[in-house]
Amino acid sequence: MTSELPLAGYPAVQEYLFGLKASGIKFGIDRMRTLAALIGNPERLVPCIHVAGTNGKGSVSAMLDSILRAAGRRTGLYTSPHLVRLGERVQVDRHILTEAEISSYVEELQPIADRIMTVGGIDDRPSFFEFMTAMAFLQFARRRCQFNIIEVGLGGRLDATNVVEPEVSVITSIGLDHCEMLGNTIEAIAAEKAGIIKPGRPVVIGRMPGDAEATIRSVAASRGARVVSVREEFGEDVAAYPRTRLEGDYQRWNAATATLAAGLLGPASGVTLPSIVAGLGTVDWPGRWQRTSIGGRPAVLDASHNPEGAGVLDTNLGVLRAETGRPVVAVVGAMGAMRAEALLGVLCRHCAEIHLVVPKQARACSHDELEALIPRSYAGRIVRSSVRDLFPAPNTFTAGGAGDTILVTGSIYLLGEVLARLEPHRGASEARLQDF
Repeated sequence: MTSELPLAGYPAVQEYLFGLKASGIKFGIDRMRTLAALIGNPERLVPCIHVAGTNGKGSVSAMLDSILRAAGRRTGLYTSPHLVRLGERVQVDRHILTEAEISSYVEELQPIADRIMTVGGIDDRPSFFEFMTAMAFLQFARRRCQFNIIEVGLGGRLDATNVVEPEVSVITSIGLDHCEMLGNTIEAIAAEKAGIIKPGRPVVIGRMPGDAEATIRSVAASRGARVVSVREEFGEDVAAYPRTRLEGDYQRWNAATATLAAGLLGPASGVTLPSIVAGLGTVDWPGRWQRTSIGGRPAVLDASHNPEGAGVLDTNLGVLRAETGRPVVAVVGAMGAMRAEALLGVLCRHCAEIHLVVPKQARACSHDELEALIPRSYAGRIVRSSVRDLFPAPNTFTAGGAGDTILVTGSIYLLGEVLARLEPHRGASEARLQDF
C-alpha cells in the first residue's frame, strides 16, 4: 500500500501531510529509528541539546539557540507546534524552512515511508511529527549546522525526537498536562520526561515540584547522568537569576536553565559568559508575554495553555494591572476543560471583559464549554466571539475601549490565528497542520 503524492505543488504537499496528521499521534521511537536509519542517520552528524518540559521548553530552546548564535555558531532549531507557517518548526539560524524545501523533503521521504509501510503495515507508516522530525535532521545536516537544539514534541521517553544522543539533556519544568497520554501524577509525567536522559550525559533541571525532581534524579542516577539543578546553582531569589529579553520571572527561571545548559557544552560550542549575556538579551520567541500594539492600544500575546502556565499568567497580570491602573480586555480560547478552567479563573480576577473564541482545532473548547467554566461571582462582561470578528484586519481590534490593554491568551493555536491576521507578512495560516 502506497500513498503516491500528486505533483501539484505545495497545496498537494499540505494535503499529504494533513493526511498523515489525521492518522493521529503515534508514540514509540522504533518507527523513527527505522526512518532515521533509512535516511542515513543525519541526527548523528550534528551535536545537539535535547529539551523537554511541561512549560518553558520552547523558550529555553530559543534562548539556547540565541546563545549559540551569539557565540558564532550556525544553529538548527526544531520546535513544535508552529504559530503560523509550518516551516517555523525547522529553522537554521532562525530562517524557517521554505515551502520549496518542505515540498522537496516530502518528495524525498514519501517513498521511504511507503517502503516502511509495505514491510510493517499501515501502523508502521511514519506519522506527521516523524516526517517533520526527519526533515529537521536532514536540513540541519545538509546546512552544516554546528549545534542543534531539539525540542521534544510530547513527553520524552516515547517521543520521536528521542533518537538523538545529546551533549546535554534539559527538563525545564513538570506539571499536570496531557495527562491522558503521560499519566495522572507528577511522578508519572516526570518519569516520561526523564526518558530523554542518556547514559553518562548531563541533565539540567529547572524549578519543579520536589516529587518530580526526585523521580528525575532517580532516573539520572540509574543512567550515570550528572544532574545540574537551577535551584542548587541559583537559589530561590529570582533577583539572582540571569536577565533576558523575554519578560517575567518565569523567563528568568528559563534563562537560568539555558545558562546552565550552555555552560555544559564545552569549548567546541564557543560559549562564553559574554555570548550567554548577549544571547539572552536578544532572544526572540513570539507569543510568550509578547508586548505589542494593536491600533494604538497596548496588547499582550501570551500562550498560557495549562494550569502551571495559568499560575504564571496570574502573576504577570497582577504586574500589568499595577502598571496600567485598569483591568484588561481578554480574548481566550483553550484545548480541554482542565486547561480552560484554570485559565478562566485567573482571567476573571483581572479582566473587565472576556471574549470567548474557539480556535480552529478539533480539541478546542466550544463557547458553551468555556462559558460553563466562568465562576458565577464574575461581574464583568462575557462575549462569545471569533478571531475573524475581533481581528478583522491588520492592526485592528474591535472590542474594548480606547485606553484598554488587550490580552490574547490560552492556546498557542489561538495565538497563531491572531498573529496571521495581525501580521499578514507572515503568510497564510497553516492551522490545519498545527496540532502536534
